Amino acid sequence: MAVDRVPACTVEQVGPGGCAKGYEHAPTPTGLRDAGGAPRRGDFILTHGDEWTSRLIRFGQNIRFRGERAKYTYWNHTALVVDEEGAIVEALGTGVAQRSIHDYDPTQYTVVRIKASDEDRAEAAAFACASVGAKYGSVSIVSIAISLITGGTFAFAIDGQLICSGLVARALERTTAIFKHDPARIMPAELAEFFAVEPPPPGTPKGRPPERAR
Repeated sequence: MAVDRVPACTVEQVGPGGCAKGYEHAPTPTGLRDAGGAPRRGDFILTHGDEWTSRLIRFGQNIRFRGERAKYTYWNHTALVVDEEGAIVEALGTGVAQRSIHDYDPTQYTVVRIKASDEDRAEAAAFACASVGAKYGSVSIVSIAISLITGGTFAFAIDGQLICSGLVARALERTTAIFKHDPARIMPAELAEFFAVEPPPPGTPKGRPPERAR
């Protein structure tokens, strides 16, 4: 039977208007630089999106995650950190793009700092960066929605297309993470559950999602 293998991690909650520990604003392409202790490549963030894809993910997660597991549906988007100056790679409705964690300043986000070797971190970041320009996995989203509604296990997708959490999960497979399910179909709530990430206290504002990537 397939089993999960979960790397150790630490979690940091960042409220709207805040910035993850270790960054300072600087005239760099990302608007940030590492002042010591910033998230490293291979770490990832859980956050909130408002594109149709994120709304559909939220709908699907609410079907699957009930009871005690419902807390993991707090997030509906995720992105991988690919360098120490705050560059991230994420799959959006417009495709896979590289942006800055600084773009999420108006939004609540949760930093998950994993335990991984430098070599594994480099491999995770390289996979994500190589995926920039790939199309969004709209077909995968439809497949996930159908399986959630029907309870079936049949899946379909288009090779080379990625959803946000599938991108992050596939990158994390380059570390010591092992997922019992197909990582390409993992949702943000499943990543949160996999790493046992607790949401911030009730009433914490989510802020507003960043401007749409072009």
